[in-house]
Amino acid sequence: MNAGRLIAFEGLDGSGKSTQLERLAARLRAAGCDVVTTCEPTRFPSGQRIREMARSGQALAPEEELRWFVEDRRVHVAEVIAPALRAGQVVLTDRYYLSTVAYQGARGLDYEQILADSEAEFPIPDLVLLLEIDPQIAFARVHARGSEIEGVFERRDFLSRVASVFDALDCTYLERIPGDGEPSQIEAIIAERISLRLGLG
Repeated sequence: MNAGRLIAFEGLDGSGKSTQLERLAARLRAAGCDVVTTCEPTRFPSGQRIREMARSGQALAPEEELRWFVEDRRVHVAEVIAPALRAGQVVLTDRYYLSTVAYQGARGLDYEQILADSEAEFPIPDLVLLLEIDPQIAFARVHARGSEIEGVFERRDFLSRVASVFDALDCTYLERIPGDGEPSQIEAIIAERISLRLGLG
């Protein structure tokens, strides 16, 4: 069997990850790729618990919060990511472990240790596409979309701290994508990077 590919979309809330993931999925499927799309937190009970906590506005202790995300990722890898990779599929995930590095790092935990632990335990992505936008723009987009606000994470001050951690990351599999352009322009940049780095599309 051919080895699959794992591509993660990362960035602040409101950075356009979901939009670009769906556009890339359509592009790759049109090129003949067998694509699986997924997300974190997951739709499994472990992920639903995280979503409910985020919407409640009642934050956990940072260490407990980290434990919840890691537990959800273990389920995600076991049930979705690893089987798809073994089947030779291209997995596109809306958030993966760099979100934990950045968001729980912004909660005061050691982001470098979270990164090291994550790389040791979970499949390392073939490519991470980090959509970079100003935290002020991200915050405005979150409020403009009209959906329920996740009070624990979707705050202006917190998003600024998350952005600072993302800025500090230096991973060989990380591609920084300007996220403040038109969606079609961003899509074209992503397509180019995917072709150059992975030969897909």
